[in-house]
Amino acid sequence: MDIENVKNDLKEILSEKRYNHSVGTMKMAKILAKQYGEDEEKAEFTGLIHDIAKEMCKEKIDEYIKKYNIEIDEIEKKQLGLLHAKLGACVAKEKYNVDEQVQKAIKYHTTGNINMDRLAKIIYIADKIEENRSFDGVEELRKVAMEDLDGAIFINLDYVIQKSIRNKTLIHPDTVELRNYLLLNKIN
Repeated sequence: MDIENVKNDLKEILSEKRYNHSVGTMKMAKILAKQYGEDEEKAEFTGLIHDIAKEMCKEKIDEYIKKYNIEIDEIEKKQLGLLHAKLGACVAKEKYNVDEQVQKAIKYHTTGNINMDRLAKIIYIADKIEENRSFDGVEELRKVAMEDLDGAIFINLDYVIQKSIRNKTLIHPDTVELRNYLLLNKIN
C-alpha cells in the first residue's frame, strides 16, 4: 500500500485537523512498533487510517451500518462518536482490503478491548499521545508508553474514565472491562 496515495485519499475526506491527527498517529505508531517489535509499516499504515470514518456524514453512517450489519450497543446509540471505530474497520477493509488484525486495531482504538493484540494496543495509545495531542499529563504518558505499553493504556483508561465522570457522560463497558483486565493481570 502506497502511503502517499492513502494520504491523498484522506485529504479528500478528512478535515485538516483530523488529517494532521492521523499523520501524527501514523508517526507515533511507527515509533511504538519499532520499540515493541511490531511490523513498523503495518503500524504506520494502521495509524494513518484509524480515523478514516471519523467525519462520516449521517447518511454514510446509516449506509455502512446496514451494509455491514454493524451491531450498535446502547452506549453507541447515545454517543455516536464511538461508532467511527467500528465503521472505520469496515471502510478500511472495503477500501484497502486490510487484514483482520488491522481491522481489529481500528475497531478497538477508541474504547479499547480485552482482545487487543500488540498492534491494537499500539494504535490505541498512539492515537492518544501523537504529537498534536496536548492535555495535562500527555508528556508523562508518552514516556510511560515507551517503557510499558499496558501501563500507558491503563493510565489513559483512568484518564478517560475520570473525564467521563466529571463530564457526566457514559463509559463504554469495553473501557471498564479492559481497565479491570489490565489491573487483574498486574495484581496476578
